[in-house]
Amino acid sequence: MVIELRGCFHGGIYSVDPSLVKIDFSSNVNPLGVSKIVLSSIQKDLRSLSSSYPDPECRDLKKSLSDYLKIHCECINVGNGATEIIHNFARMFAREKVIIPSPSFCEYELASRRMGASIILVPLKNFNLDADLIIEKAKGSDAIFLCNPNNPTGLLYRKSLKTIIERLDSSTKILVDECFIELVNGSNRHTMIRNIDEFDNLIILRSLTKSFGLAGLRLGYSVSNPRLAKKLASGQISWNVNGIAQRAGIVALRDSQHLTRARAIVKKERDFMYSNIRKKTQCFSPFKSDANYFLIRLTNHNSSTEVRDSLLTRSGVLVRDCSTFSGMGSKYIRVAIKNHGENLILLNALESIES
Repeated sequence: MVIELRGCFHGGIYSVDPSLVKIDFSSNVNPLGVSKIVLSSIQKDLRSLSSSYPDPECRDLKKSLSDYLKIHCECINVGNGATEIIHNFARMFAREKVIIPSPSFCEYELASRRMGASIILVPLKNFNLDADLIIEKAKGSDAIFLCNPNNPTGLLYRKSLKTIIERLDSSTKILVDECFIELVNGSNRHTMIRNIDEFDNLIILRSLTKSFGLAGLRLGYSVSNPRLAKKLASGQISWNVNGIAQRAGIVALRDSQHLTRARAIVKKERDFMYSNIRKKTQCFSPFKSDANYFLIRLTNHNSSTEVRDSLLTRSGVLVRDCSTFSGMGSKYIRVAIKNHGENLILLNALESIES
């Protein structure tokens, strides 16, 4: 059987001509970047980390994650970015029927289609989960992907997420993608990690790439009950996480203040950008968000691709064209929260293309 795969498009400087990009607002990573402590540790031991094989079981990193999350090591799997775990989850569980809310992260659909699964895209209702509709569509499904906060909308699913998980049949495996949740204020109140013992079909996905600014090193992990963790591990390739990434993760988890500072910046700057885009522009309508990024609806005749290209060529600012998200159409862009100086540049760039 030949499977025709739809394209899965991402942001980042390599989505366009990288030589044009001065500031990348299309990638949603920690606005502080990599902590100095992490950089110092890698630089100090770069030779030995580069010349030695990494631990194929990531034991020290799992121990650090165990201490950080206060859960057993047996509940943790580590991946070469969260994307590897998404594809591994699909390989293990997404065999016939898969449920994906739409719009959401495209890798869920790509990974499931590669396994030959039938995909049911369930539209969001005003960018929120329609719990009753999802539960109805999910009958007889193998797996479901739920992103919290959702990408690209930036919204947390609060009561609706728990309702869905409680009412789904236990045979349906659930991946809750929390890759952006650690940059949300009060993230401990919203995470489902504490529910892995309550629901034996639940897997939580996290990303050190996003939370700790390690995008170039690719580092993600999942949390589940030990039985599911063992099943996921059986599908991993050997040495899937390099030694530099493992070291970076271990050291990053020790620097709790880095994440605390980042959350404060995200909250302050997100409020600033939302307020000022509404006040100072006519053609850009921002949406409220819980995450370190937010959506903007275009209210004039320009398409999201045209706006992205205009911002890039005129100001060197790259935003995420959301027309490649399923069900989004051509009237939305997504922007990451950066530091105040960079956010001012984006604000001025948005104003300039209106004039």
